[in-house]
Amino acid sequence: MDDLFPPVEHQSVKTGHRFRLRSVPFRVVLPNLVTLLALCAGLTGIRMGLEGRFEWAVGAVALAAVLDAVDGRMARWLKGTSRFGAELDSLADFVNFGVVPGLLLHIWVLKLAPSFGWLAVLAYVIAAVLRLARFNVMLETPKPAWQQNFFVGMPAPAGALSALLPLYLQQIFAFAPDRGIAVLVAFYLVFVAFMMVSTIPTWSGKKLGVRIPREQIIPLSVGFVLCIAALVSFPFEILAAVTLVYLSLIPFGWRRFHALAAADARTTAAGATPPAGGTA
Repeated sequence: MDDLFPPVEHQSVKTGHRFRLRSVPFRVVLPNLVTLLALCAGLTGIRMGLEGRFEWAVGAVALAAVLDAVDGRMARWLKGTSRFGAELDSLADFVNFGVVPGLLLHIWVLKLAPSFGWLAVLAYVIAAVLRLARFNVMLETPKPAWQQNFFVGMPAPAGALSALLPLYLQQIFAFAPDRGIAVLVAFYLVFVAFMMVSTIPTWSGKKLGVRIPREQIIPLSVGFVLCIAALVSFPFEILAAVTLVYLSLIPFGWRRFHALAAADARTTAAGATPPAGGTA
C-alpha cells in the first residue's frame, strides 16, 4: 500500500536535481504550532461572541495578537523561518484579525443596522485581506533600513484591536447598544478599514526589545509583570487606553516618517549615508 503521507519533494535551484525532505527540525515546526494556537484562539473568539461572552471573545483576539507577535520573533530567533510558515501566518492573520473582529462587531451591535452594518463588516474584512496581500508583496521589495521602523498603513493585529474599541467602551461604561450606536460603530469600522489599506506610515515597533541594556533588565522585567497584572485586572480599560494612545500617535508617526524620508533624500543627493532610523 502506498504511503498516505509521502515525503515532500523539492527541486534544488542550483543543480536542478530533486531531493526529499524526510525530516524537519523541530525549531522549524515550533513557530508554526504557535501560529496554529493563535488561529485556535481567534476561532474561539467567534464561539464566545455567539454565546454572548464578549469579554472572553476580546480576550481570545488579544491572545491571538500576542501569539502572532511571538511566532515571527520565535522563528527568527530559532532560525526556523520557512515559506510554509510565512503562508500559514498570513492565512491565520486573515482569520484572526479580519474575519473574527468583523463578525464579533456584527454579532454585538452591527446587526441592529443590518444593511449598513454588514457593508462595514465586508469593507473591513476586504481591507484586511488586501492589507495582508500587500504586506506579503512588499516583503520582497528592498527598502532603506530606516523604513523598517514603519508599516505602510495600519497592520492587521493593530487594526483588529483598534476595531474592537467600541466593544471595550461598552464593557467599561455598560451602555445599551441601539441602532444609533450601530451606525457610529459602522462608520468607525470603515475608518479602521481605510487605515489598513492606506499608505499612511505607522510605527512598527519591530526594533523594540532587540537589544536591552544590562542595567535595564530588572526594571523592564518588573514593568512587564505590572503591565500583565494591570491587563488581567482591568482588561478593557487597558485595551481602550492603549488603542486611544496608538490612534493618537499615528499623526506623529506620519510626520516622523516624512522627516526621515526628506533627510534620506538630502543625504542621497549629497552622496552621504542615509539616516539609520527613528521612532514615531
